[in-house]
Amino acid sequence: MASLRLLRVRELLKREIGEAIRREIPVQQAGLVTVNDVDVTGDLRVATVFIGILGSSEQQRTGLAMLQKNRARIQGLVAKAVILKYTPQLRFMVDDSVTRGNRVLDIITELERTSPATSTEE
Repeated sequence: MASLRLLRVRELLKREIGEAIRREIPVQQAGLVTVNDVDVTGDLRVATVFIGILGSSEQQRTGLAMLQKNRARIQGLVAKAVILKYTPQLRFMVDDSVTRGNRVLDIITELERTSPATSTEE
């Protein structure tokens, strides 16, 4: 289980990384980039940033490429905002959990629509 300090650092990094992305990555080119979660190693040296990108498939590809290209700049902005002994190296990963969750909900809705209605009479 993660310590309270680690949880607080994760939330702080999540907020500051999101703010840095909002300032650095234009929505028109990259779509809407959201920070879904941040996972930090115990020594705070590496932070895996799980992102979601809303937009066309072209915007999603462009958004991920722009994040990779501007990783050092975003990391520098986070270093100025969050005072830690070590600024974690950022790694961006696309988080498709929202898309998968919506797909599961669509399947459940379709099953409910196609299954015969069961009566509750006894």
